[in-house]
Amino acid sequence: MELTGFFALAIAAAFCALSLKKYAPETSVVIAVAASAVLLIQILSRITPIINEINTFVSAAGIDSSYGIILIKTVGICFVCQFVSDACRDAGQASLASKVELASKISIIVISLPLFENILNTAAGLLIKN
Repeated sequence: MELTGFFALAIAAAFCALSLKKYAPETSVVIAVAASAVLLIQILSRITPIINEINTFVSAAGIDSSYGIILIKTVGICFVCQFVSDACRDAGQASLASKVELASKISIIVISLPLFENILNTAAGLLIKN
């Protein structure tokens, strides 16, 4: 999907959802979520070159490939979290959206723990040498 088609779908879905919001709010939410899902799938289908480029950078820098995986996972969690929390907010569930965001932050911390451990070990090694 070209960028103009992407924007056109977003605007059309927003217009339809807004038009139906007064008469059928539940249908309005379904249209917004369905359009958002289609757009997210389109976005994610184009992410493969980005992942390959990140892997190339990580390999060229001589960094452990697990760090690139951590980066890709955390970005993926951010994308999905944003999608879900926006859908919750569109449905009028701001409290639920906040819980989704909190869960994603905790997930990112858990995924990043090996990276933090390595940083702490490196810092401790530098302090011991001095």
